Amino acid sequence: MTLGLLCPGQGDQSPAMFDILDGAEAIWQAFAQTTGLNAFSLSAGDMQVNAVAQPLVCAYQLAVWSHLAEKLPEPLALAGYSVGELAAYGCAGALAPEDVVALARRRAEAMDAAHSGGGAMVALRGLSRDTVGKLCAQTGAEIAIINAADRIVCGGAPGEVADFSNRAEVLGGKPTPLAIRIPSHTSLMRPAVAPFLKALEQARWRTPAAPVLEGLTGAPAFTPAQARNALSAQLAQTIDWAACLDGLRERGCTVLLELGPGSGLARMARDRFPDLPARSVAEFKRLDGAALWAASALNA
Repeated sequence: MTLGLLCPGQGDQSPAMFDILDGAEAIWQAFAQTTGLNAFSLSAGDMQVNAVAQPLVCAYQLAVWSHLAEKLPEPLALAGYSVGELAAYGCAGALAPEDVVALARRRAEAMDAAHSGGGAMVALRGLSRDTVGKLCAQTGAEIAIINAADRIVCGGAPGEVADFSNRAEVLGGKPTPLAIRIPSHTSLMRPAVAPFLKALEQARWRTPAAPVLEGLTGAPAFTPAQARNALSAQLAQTIDWAACLDGLRERGCTVLLELGPGSGLARMARDRFPDLPARSVAEFKRLDGAALWAASALNA
């Protein structure tokens, strides 16, 4: 049995997520040095600010994995959802924690600057990709993330996304607005690609201990050059998370552990592969409980 790691993006961060954490002071110091903030004193509102949310989520996952890595075998592969792909490279040892946090901050700043008019994102269930594509063509919204055949995230300008959501609901879809105020993974983010790529090129990279799957295709990235290109391109292109889950299984991962915050990725993995053990650390009261579950599943 072999382990695959899931690194979520922003959206589920809250003050309660710290309840499970122990130690990893160096990672939180890196967060404070980069952002000028104490992670543990942030309010729920603070955590929704893009320039705070992205480095916070990455620092959190690095802290979680720094604790679990001592108790679990090295993962066979990792996959990250949106900014979680950057965190995955940190967990794979390709970037130092302080560099991951700094890059996440730079990523957020580049995305905020790319589209000053603001944006919106909505998660939609119940409609086919073909139908969603037609609605996007009618409204100007764009497909941002493919979670499954009938579970798709779209983004765009607020008015476009509102129009898209209304039309989708009329057709029987179930739209859920997301607490993200930038049109991530749409063409509106193109101005952010070059600045973020430059920041990635200036960072200190090492070859990852295990491959990280590219969010755009689900294919593994083995080299720093591949990682930099994938991380920057995904800002303005559709992420295929369904392909990432398929890629983890195809590479031989038999147990999946999500590093949190939240448990959405583990839930999607179970929906896609009901026979594949998949849980999130957020489902446990303590990290040691998550480690015991993963170790037991790996030894089953």
